[in-house]
Amino acid sequence: MARAIMLQGTGSDVGKTVLVAGLCRAAKKRGLKVRPFKPQNMSNNAAVADMPGDNNAGGGEIGRAQWLQAIACGVAPSVHMNPVLLKPQTDIGAQVIVQGKVVGEARARDYQTMKGRLMDAVLDSWGKVSAGADLVIVEGAGSSAEINLRSRDIANMGFATRADVPVVLVGDIDRGGVIASVAGTHLILPEEDRRMIVGYLINKFRGDVSLFDDGIRSIEKFTGWRCFGVVPWLKAAARLPSEDSVVLERLASGEARALKVAVPMLGRIANFDDLDPLKAEPQVEVVFVPPGKPLPADAGLVVIPGSKSTIGDLLKFRENGWDRDLLAHRKRGGHVVGICGGFQMLGRMVRDPDGIEGSVTEAEGLGLLDVETVMEPEKTVRNVSARSVPFDLPLEGYEIHLGRTTGPDTLRPSAIINGVQDGAVSTDGKVLGTYMHGLFGTDGFRGKFLESLGIKGGGIDYRAEVERALDEVAAELETHLDCDTIFALAR
Repeated sequence: MARAIMLQGTGSDVGKTVLVAGLCRAAKKRGLKVRPFKPQNMSNNAAVADMPGDNNAGGGEIGRAQWLQAIACGVAPSVHMNPVLLKPQTDIGAQVIVQGKVVGEARARDYQTMKGRLMDAVLDSWGKVSAGADLVIVEGAGSSAEINLRSRDIANMGFATRADVPVVLVGDIDRGGVIASVAGTHLILPEEDRRMIVGYLINKFRGDVSLFDDGIRSIEKFTGWRCFGVVPWLKAAARLPSEDSVVLERLASGEARALKVAVPMLGRIANFDDLDPLKAEPQVEVVFVPPGKPLPADAGLVVIPGSKSTIGDLLKFRENGWDRDLLAHRKRGGHVVGICGGFQMLGRMVRDPDGIEGSVTEAEGLGLLDVETVMEPEKTVRNVSARSVPFDLPLEGYEIHLGRTTGPDTLRPSAIINGVQDGAVSTDGKVLGTYMHGLFGTDGFRGKFLESLGIKGGGIDYRAEVERALDEVAAELETHLDCDTIFALAR
């Protein structure tokens, strides 16, 4: 078995995902065979990963964060790197994915009783990820101090104690109260859990780090824990795919550029990192539009992203008045792209006869494409190589979707995937729908697409930009953290 170390947070969104990715890259640069692992994740940003040992499985779902961390390690993503993935569909329920495959849905309370059975899958995947590795860096979920959920925990101390993995606690100074959050975690953890923590680090510091010297002494006084370092705000992290939609709540519009791309923030938005390659383009401004705000009238392109609840988000789309904004955008000659659930919304009707997504079984679509969608139980999960029909260029991406879409506009497909037509294009060519995520990540296609909108683009190698960002994060961590000691404490 590989040695392992785990990063747990004093709360959610303290930056664990990026820290794990950076430490994975730092370990790789030292010549170690390193792997990421997250026992349980909750995110609608998913990726397609290998299903080891099952040649007929195609692919399985994991959190996008573990896909990124695998890239940081220089290895292919595996479903065992994130054995339990929860994809929220409502405020109190989520789809449950175990080792890459959907096993059902569960309300929050029901899931708590279900977790006890999932620990076996977590430990099975843990063994598979550890085999052949020198080091595994584990990411916790939420807060390590959720003592009300501790008895059935599989994501934080429940896993760490079962697998005997030492823990580094991560505190986020940017949100304030970091001394109290670290000391409070020490105070309320039971002794069995407290002894797993070998130290802590402070993340997202802005300004003169020496100003926190007294803070470190105070935390040591309350806890006795060593500090592994204070990490500054990592600017390179903004160039990495985001895992959690909570980041969208903090996004501010950038400077005005030649092309404004408006993206409605759907309630169950999924795989919104599809927009990252456009955000990286120097002449493109991507604006995520929150509920209650109109789609900007000066946008040249509206992208409707993926959704974990197509009908629910479609109904909310109308409640926000975005359907009227979109129609006005089209009348001005604006372009529209719908990806996955966004593609389904662009049609005339979405039907869910089996109630897969919820109690509402059909909804009228936005009517910009002459297609209809019927939700079906079988889920398509696969990485794909394809070809853009409008631009006759190769594409690379992936599919994660329910539903079958048919209608006259599918006779003008947006792509050919494995010899099969995908998506639809309007008669004037200005509305495009596709089931393929990662569409804009293909540099050649992105360049030609932007050119068709009158914008020069495609000059960047997006995947290389992600690799450079990972290198920069790793270099910052080497500078500000005692990485040697952290790796040495792995067991």
